[in-house]
Amino acid sequence: MGINSGISLLDSLKTNFGFTSFKGNQEDIIRNVMEGNDTFVLMPTGGGKSLCYQLPALLLEGTAIIISPLIALMKNQVDAIRAFSADDGVAHFMNSSLTKAAIQKVKEDLLSGKTKMLYVAPESLTKADNVQFLRQVRVSFYAIDEAHCISEWGHDFRPEYRRIRAIINEVGVAPIIALTATATPKVQHDIQKNLGMLDAKVFKSSFNRPNLYYEIRPKVQATKEIIRFIKNNPGKSGIIYCLSRKKVEELAQTLTINGIRALPYHAGMDSATRSANQDSFLMEEADVIVATIAFGMGIDKPDVRFVIHYDIPKSLEGYYQETGRAGRDGGEGKCITFYRYKDIQKLEKFMQNKHIAEQEIGKQLLLETVAYAESAVCRRRHLLHYFGEEYHDESCDSCDNCNHPKKRFEGKDDILTVLHTILAVKEKFKAEHIADIITGKKTQAVQTYGHNDLEVFGKGAEKNDKFWLAAVRQAMISKLIVKEIENYGLLRLSAEGHKFIDKPTSFMLVEEQEYDYNDPSDSNGSNGGRTSTVDLELLAVLKDLRKKVSRKHNLPPFVIFQDPSLEDMALQYPVSIEEMQNIAGVGTGKAKKYGREFADLIKAYVEEKEIIRPQDMVVKSVVNKSGVKVSIIQSIDRKMSLDDIAASKNMEMHELLNEIEAIVNSGTKLNLDYYIDGLIDEERQAEVYEYFREEAETESIDEALAELGEDDYSEEDIRLMRIKFISEHGN
Repeated sequence: MGINSGISLLDSLKTNFGFTSFKGNQEDIIRNVMEGNDTFVLMPTGGGKSLCYQLPALLLEGTAIIISPLIALMKNQVDAIRAFSADDGVAHFMNSSLTKAAIQKVKEDLLSGKTKMLYVAPESLTKADNVQFLRQVRVSFYAIDEAHCISEWGHDFRPEYRRIRAIINEVGVAPIIALTATATPKVQHDIQKNLGMLDAKVFKSSFNRPNLYYEIRPKVQATKEIIRFIKNNPGKSGIIYCLSRKKVEELAQTLTINGIRALPYHAGMDSATRSANQDSFLMEEADVIVATIAFGMGIDKPDVRFVIHYDIPKSLEGYYQETGRAGRDGGEGKCITFYRYKDIQKLEKFMQNKHIAEQEIGKQLLLETVAYAESAVCRRRHLLHYFGEEYHDESCDSCDNCNHPKKRFEGKDDILTVLHTILAVKEKFKAEHIADIITGKKTQAVQTYGHNDLEVFGKGAEKNDKFWLAAVRQAMISKLIVKEIENYGLLRLSAEGHKFIDKPTSFMLVEEQEYDYNDPSDSNGSNGGRTSTVDLELLAVLKDLRKKVSRKHNLPPFVIFQDPSLEDMALQYPVSIEEMQNIAGVGTGKAKKYGREFADLIKAYVEEKEIIRPQDMVVKSVVNKSGVKVSIIQSIDRKMSLDDIAASKNMEMHELLNEIEAIVNSGTKLNLDYYIDGLIDEERQAEVYEYFREEAETESIDEALAELGEDDYSEEDIRLMRIKFISEHGN
C-alpha cells in the first residue's frame, strides 16, 4: 500500500481509496499535513474528515497515531482501511477490548513498520506502559478526531482529552492535525490553545447543509406526531434522539406496537444487543433507531432521511452534529425537534450537582439552545452565525421560519436601547443582565453593580425580558453586537454597532416564537394537550349527540363522555371503535359501550367535508410499566382501604382519587361500596347520587358542593360518590 513520491496526490487517492477527485479543501489539508505543519480542520459531518489524515498516513514514513473517543468507531475505521489493503497490519486499534495476544500482534506490526495508522482512545494513550512502548515507534503525526471533546464548551467534553498535549510531549513531538465537525469560535480557540497549536493553519469548510430542512415543533402529543410523520414517510431511515434511556425504551416499544420497525440504542444495554441493533439499522432490517446521544458518532449511513429530537439537546453543537447525520448523501434530510421550555428547566435541574464552573458553562449552552428554538429568524442563518459563518440569503426556503415567516416590525429604537445599555455597563456583562437592566429588574447583580441607578434602567419595562433577549440575538446576527470568545457570553459592540449608534437606520425585528412554558406532558399520544386545531363545528355536533345519548340512557351528558374526550375526538376524527379507544379519557369499556354512534357520526362528517385525517389515529399505547393503575384496581378488588392503598403507593389521598377517576372515566368499573359505606351514611349517599342523576349539568365538584352544602359534605365525599355514580351508570 506504499507509494513512491513521484506519484501525484490524486493518483494516490485513486490507488488507495478508489476516488477520482478530492472533496472541498481535502487536498490543501493533506498537503499541509504532508509538509509537517500543524493543521486544524473544521468540517461538517459527511465532508470527508477521515481522508484528511488517512491518506497522508499511508504516504508518510512512520505511523500516524489517531486519537478517537469511541471504541466502535475505531473498529469501523480500521475495518474500512483494511478493506482497501492487502495487509491487515496496515491499520490497528489499541484499546481495552483487546486480548493480550491481540495487543502483542499490534505491537509486533508497529515495531516492524507495517502499521501506518494506530487508533487509540485517550484513556489507552495515558497508560504508562503504552506511553513507554510508543516511544519506540516512529510517529509521522498525531490526528485528534472529534477534537471538540477537548473543550469544556464543546458538546461532548471529556477531561482525558485535555491531557493529550502532555502525552504527545512524552511519546515524542510530531505535527498535529485536530479535526472536528462542530466547533464555535470559542471551542476552536479552546482546542488550539490546549493543544499548543495556536499557529496551526486553519481549514474551515462551510457549515451549511443546503439539503437539510430544520423545524421546531411545540412538544404537544409528540409521540402521536412522530408516529404520524413516520407513517407518512414509509420505508425511510431515521434516527430519534431522546435524553433518557427510559424514554428510548418506551418510545421504541410504542413505535413497534404501532407497526414501525424500530429498535432502541443506549449505553445501558449490553454491548451485543446494542451492536446487533446498530447492524440491523445499517442493514435496513429496521427503519428507525431510537437512541440516546450514545448513538451516531461515526455512523456512516448516508441515507438517513430524518432525524427527530424527542428532547431538545443540551447544546447547539450537539444539535448540529446529531441533525448532521441526516442526508449525508446530499439527498432529503428532515430535522424535526420537539421543544417545550419545561425540558430546559429539567436539564438545568440536572446540572445542580455539578461544579459551579461546569454549571455556568452548561447554562450558557442551554441559553443558546433556547435562543435557537424560540427564534423566528431563519434557522440556517441562526445556526451558521453560531458557528462563526455568515449566511447572506434573506430566506433559506428550507426551515419552518422561512416557510412560515413571522411578523416583522420596526425595532430601531429597541436596538438603540440595547446598544446604549451595553456601553453603559462598559461591555462587561451578558445578555440576561442587559435584559434585567432594560426591564427594570432589581436583581442582586443589578443592585450590586449599581446598575439600577443608570439612565437606561427600566427604559423598556413595558416589554418582557424575552423580547429584549430576542432583540440582542437579532442584533448579534446582524453583527452589531459581538459575544466575547475568551470571556464567553460578555457582549460588546462591533464597529458596525458603533456606526449604528452614530447614524441609526431602519432595523426590522422579527416577532419571535411564543412557546407555552407549561405545555401538557406528552403521554404516548393518548391524552396529551389540546391544541387550537379542534374542529369547533364537529365539537358542537358531538355535544348534540352526547345530549341525545344521555337522554336515551337517562344519564347526565358527562357520564357518557367528558368534554376533554369530545375535544380530542374533534381533533383526531376517530372513525372506528379501535381508534375511539385512543381518545383522551376513553378506554376499551367506554368505547364499546358508547363509541359506535360517535364514530359513525365522525365518519359521515369526515366524508362529507372531505377531511384528511391524521394518518396515525390508531396509536396503540404500551401498558403503563409502573403498573400503578393495575395495582390500584387489584387492591380495590381485594377491598383494601383507600388510605392503605394511598400509603402503599406513597400518594396523597387526592392523588389516589385522581388515578381512580382516570380509571373509571376510561370505562373500567370499580366497586368502592365497601369503603364509601363506612364513610358516608346511606341517606347522604342517596342525596349525592340523586343530585348527579337528576340535577347535575356538569361533572363539577364545586357546583355539587354549592348545591349540596359545604357544611354537610367534603370534597372527598363528593368525589367518591361521583366515582360510584359514573362507574355504575357510565361503564
